[in-house]
Amino acid sequence: MIYRSPLPDIEIPDVTLTELVLGTARESGDKIALVDGTTGDSLTYAELVEAAEAGAAGLHRAGVRPGDVVALMSHNQPAYAIALHAVIAAGATVTPINPVLTHREVTGQLTAAGAKVLIAANTVADKAVEVAAAAGVTRVFLLGGDDVSGAPSFETLLAEGGPAPDPDLDPATAVAVLPFSSGTTGTSKGVRLTHRNLVANLLQTRAGWPIGPDDVQAAVLPFFHIYGFTIILNSGLLGGATVVTLPRFEVGGYLAALARYRVTRAYFAPPMLLALARAPEIDELDLSSLRYVLCGAAPMDVEVTERLEKRLGCLIRQGYGMTEASPGTHQVFDAEFPATPTGSVGRLSPNTEARLVRPGTDTDVPPGEPGELLIRGPQVMAGYLGNPRATAETITDGWLHTGDMVRVDDDGLFWVVDRIKELIKYKGYQVAPAELESVLLTHPAVTDAAVVGVPHAEGGEAPRAYVVTTGPVDEGELMMFVAERVAPYKKVREVRFVDEIPKSPTGKILRRVLRDGA
Repeated sequence: MIYRSPLPDIEIPDVTLTELVLGTARESGDKIALVDGTTGDSLTYAELVEAAEAGAAGLHRAGVRPGDVVALMSHNQPAYAIALHAVIAAGATVTPINPVLTHREVTGQLTAAGAKVLIAANTVADKAVEVAAAAGVTRVFLLGGDDVSGAPSFETLLAEGGPAPDPDLDPATAVAVLPFSSGTTGTSKGVRLTHRNLVANLLQTRAGWPIGPDDVQAAVLPFFHIYGFTIILNSGLLGGATVVTLPRFEVGGYLAALARYRVTRAYFAPPMLLALARAPEIDELDLSSLRYVLCGAAPMDVEVTERLEKRLGCLIRQGYGMTEASPGTHQVFDAEFPATPTGSVGRLSPNTEARLVRPGTDTDVPPGEPGELLIRGPQVMAGYLGNPRATAETITDGWLHTGDMVRVDDDGLFWVVDRIKELIKYKGYQVAPAELESVLLTHPAVTDAAVVGVPHAEGGEAPRAYVVTTGPVDEGELMMFVAERVAPYKKVREVRFVDEIPKSPTGKILRRVLRDGA
C-alpha cells in the first residue's frame, strides 16, 4: 500500500540551490534578509546577493572549482548565508560542520569529505587552523572580523567583487551539500544531497508552509543541521522573509528576540519546549506576533507542548524528516494546524510517497498497524559518500528506509510510534552508540561495552553505558574519558558495570535487553 500527499505534485525546476533561493532576491532590494539577533547587525537581500556573488568569484580565484568540497564551520550568523551561497555559486559542495565537535571529529569529517577549503567562524579560529593542518586542507578563511591565528578573513575574498563564475553543473547529479549523518546504522557517513534534492524539498515544504515577505523567522537551531539549513534558513530566504539568527539557545535571550523582532514563525527542538514551558519571561513579553511554531528533530512531549501553547498563545505542531531526505517528508500544513492533534507529524509533502512495512521485510502492514516508514521522492539523497553498501542497505528499489516505526490513523495523519534504529536523540542531535562504544573500548580497563539511550529530563534521551571491566575504574573516570574525546552532546551521562554484555548468536548487542532490564 502506497500513501501519497493530499496536495498535488509540484514542478521541480532544473536549477541549482542558489539559483532557486536567491533567484528573485534582487527584487527584494533593501528588505532585511538576515539580522543578528544578538548584535543587531543586518544584511539586505541586495547585499546578500552581491556578497555571495563576490564570494563565489573570490573562491574561484582561490582555486575552488566545481566538484571541490568546502567545509563551513560556524554558529548561526548572517555571514553564514553569504559563505554558503558563495560556495554553491562557485559550483563547489558545502560540508557543514558543528563547531563544538572535537579536533578529532572535525579532522575526521574534513578528511572523509576531501575538503579543499575550510571557512570557519573566528570564534573557533585556533581550532580551524589546527584541524585544517591535520586534515591537509590547503586554505582557511575566517568569518567575522580581522585576521586571527594567521588565517585571512573571508571578507578578503569579497574585495574584488563579482561576477560569480558560471559553473557547468547538472542539478540532478551535482552534490550541493554533504552533511554527515549516522543514518540508520550508527556510523557517521557523508550524505550526498544534490541540488535537485534540496530544490525539490524547498518547494515541497513551501507548498504546506507558504513563507512570505511578511514573515520573520527565528533561527536558533543550527544551520549546520539539515533542519536549520533547509527548513529555517533557505526556506526563509526563498520566501523573502527576514531570518533572525541566534548563536545558541538561551531562554531569556531567545524570548526577547521573538518579541523584539516580532517573529511570526518559530522553530523548536523538543528540549526547548520544556525550557520555555518553565520560563517566567513569557508572561512579561509581547509574543502576539507568533502565528506558527514548528517542532522537529525528535518526538515532542504532548503534555509539555500543550502547556507551552497556552503560555505562548500559539499552536505548536510537529514535522518529520531525516538528513537523507533533505530533510522534510511530512508536514502539518499551515491550513491544518488547528485541526491536527498535538503529536502527529501531519501528512506527506507533495511528490512524496510512503509505505509502512514489517521491519526487515518488504511486506506492507495492514492499515492502522505500525510499520517501518519507507519514503520515496525527489528529496531522497543520491547516496552515502564512498559507501555503496550502506547506500544499498538504506535505499532499496528507490525506497528510503527511515528506521522509524510509524502508523497512519483513520484521518490519514501520520504518527511516529518508536524508533527501530539504534541512534540516540539528545536534544535533537544524533548520537551513535557504536561511536561511544568504540571510545570506551580504548580504555585499558574496559573489555566490553554497550551504549543505549535512556529517558532524560532535558535532552529527551541520553547515552547510558554498560561496561565490563578488568581493573579498578569508577564511573566518573569513564565518563570523563569519553567526554575528552567526543563533542559535548555525545557525552555518556551514566555508567553501569555489568558482568557481560547481552548479545545475539551473531554477536549483535541486544540493546533492548539492556533497556528493558534497567
